[in-house]
Amino acid sequence: MTKIRSVRTRVWNWTGPTVPPQGNFCTNASDALWARGDAMASFRFHQWLTCEVETDDGTIGIGNAALAPTVVKKAIDDWFAPLVIGEDPFDYAHIWEKMYRRSHAWGRKGIGMTAISAIDLAIWDLMGKLTGKPVFKLLGGRTKEKIPVYYSKLYADSIDAMQREAEVALKAGYQGFKTRFGFGPKDGAAGMRENLKRVEAVREVIGWDRDIMLECYMGWTLDYTKRMLPKLAKYEPRWLEEPVIADDVAGYVELNAMNIVPISGGEHEFSVLGCADLLRRGAVSVMQYDTNRVGGITAAQKINAIAEAFQVPVIPHAGQMHNYHLTMANVNCPISEYFPVFDVEVGNELFYYIFEGDPDAVDGYIDLADDVPGLGISITDKHLHNFEIIE
Repeated sequence: MTKIRSVRTRVWNWTGPTVPPQGNFCTNASDALWARGDAMASFRFHQWLTCEVETDDGTIGIGNAALAPTVVKKAIDDWFAPLVIGEDPFDYAHIWEKMYRRSHAWGRKGIGMTAISAIDLAIWDLMGKLTGKPVFKLLGGRTKEKIPVYYSKLYADSIDAMQREAEVALKAGYQGFKTRFGFGPKDGAAGMRENLKRVEAVREVIGWDRDIMLECYMGWTLDYTKRMLPKLAKYEPRWLEEPVIADDVAGYVELNAMNIVPISGGEHEFSVLGCADLLRRGAVSVMQYDTNRVGGITAAQKINAIAEAFQVPVIPHAGQMHNYHLTMANVNCPISEYFPVFDVEVGNELFYYIFEGDPDAVDGYIDLADDVPGLGISITDKHLHNFEIIE
């Protein structure tokens, strides 16, 4: 019987060049505060955590986390690693419950669940490598010939810049385009007009045969969103993402019940039960859990089943291979988010500088190989000169 013999964590601090912050780049939860400087600062993540789980035969599974990597590393090293060493990785359900229940007093939201997610992803990668199967084959197999993806960048900028970016992405054949709002309640009615100008400008470029998705990143309030929804409806957005802070579930319920624009969320939910509550209360029309935070693939599959029962589609937050495998294996996951390779800006881009193996989008689609075991990624040494690594 194969057993886990070690868990290795590393924090990758990006020291290379970054795109400098700009004003009105993307609304976020910090916008409610009186503050000077870069309001997005606490939401930029120029660090990443890798978690390598090794078995006694030398096979290594790779997991990762982008949320508060230094704190997550401490949680894994001191608390979770001792719980999984000596276990059979194929007892993944038992391992997951062991981690979840033995940290329940302090770990069931935020850091604890992010740590569990990183280990769980590594265990699924391990199981794929040990069986010689890609993870999506372990999850049920191929439900799609290939996965349609939407272009997820278009942060708020000048109208001309946003239109130029949208034009380039359109030529690449993406199935949808997500843009971010740069203005929120603190910017008043003038900010509303600026938001609407940019949505109209992007829609003008992509036309009406492609989807447009709109992201608030928790930067609006219930009142502001209720005022904006009727103004946005004419642009036919596929969804409005995270309009209010994650804890305002009642606000999500009220907005979604207005049935003007579908409301999406779940990126900042951290459990199966939390996501089930969103679904049961009708808080979201699109579920967007983050596999890196919600408990990994083991938890994600449970949420997928619950969401399918409610007939709410699941489109996991962010690209990344673990999400692609989940999307490939679930009919109720119709499309994937896709971040293009880009200079380091917010931090999503770091994935491409740490790992290799992610598929490139071709004509708006990605595909997964049937003969590459595990998640299909490896840690690259090509960009080591741009990182400071903490063991």
